[in-house]
Amino acid sequence: MSLAVGKGPFGPRRSGEFNFDTNVLKPHTLYFEPTPKRVRAFFGGEVVADSRRAKLLHETAIMPVYYFPEEDVRFDLLTPTDHTTHCPFKGDASYWTVRAGGEVGENLVWSYREPGADAGYLKGHVAFYFERMERWMEEEEEILGHPRDPYHRVDVIRGSGPVTVSVNGETVAETEAPMVLFETGLPPRYYVPPGDVRRELLQASETRTVCPYKGVASYWSVRLGGATVEDAAWSYPDPLSEAARVEDHLCFSESVAGVEVSLPQ
Repeated sequence: MSLAVGKGPFGPRRSGEFNFDTNVLKPHTLYFEPTPKRVRAFFGGEVVADSRRAKLLHETAIMPVYYFPEEDVRFDLLTPTDHTTHCPFKGDASYWTVRAGGEVGENLVWSYREPGADAGYLKGHVAFYFERMERWMEEEEEILGHPRDPYHRVDVIRGSGPVTVSVNGETVAETEAPMVLFETGLPPRYYVPPGDVRRELLQASETRTVCPYKGVASYWSVRLGGATVEDAAWSYPDPLSEAARVEDHLCFSESVAGVEVSLPQ
């Protein structure tokens, strides 16, 4: 989630209230701010951008994007292309292909050379497709998924039970000591200690997802009576510091058919 995504204050489904007439807000928000972190982007084993002056662009319904001053980008590794795109809020974007370490990333880099009137501050800055870069670093730590939003928060606190999880009507987990993870813009997630889960019913899945704030999640399927409920739960075996208290705990997904989670009243 983000300042301008989902239920964030400038998002399309904001959950809070302002003390002014929100009609003065533009339906599509852009907010450009500096970050104090050193940010590096890698491709083909090379550092393509390295800056202590990078900025984050927050934009309605879009995850934050890092923009680098042109002076902090290795333009000797970039080749301009004829590809362009148009954004009604930012203007026309020009693109470059990256060639580094024997790897080629077509149209991987863009810049608004002549941005629209409402986005003049983007001039002289360059952005990269996050997921197509080889690696990203903030200071000396790798970041995953997308840039970390400074307005996003994860809190894990000990909850009061009971929490019961059933799959296709059979109890799979029961606990009086859940850990509750509160995350900006998302509903609370109840994580069950591994000792309170019937582990004999679980089967490791190959599914993995990445969260910039919690780490890499492993998934578990539930096998009951010859039937398998795929990816019914997930856990963080090696969580990032914000989510350290849910290490190896399991969270069951009510969005998976057959999974029901009974929470404290």
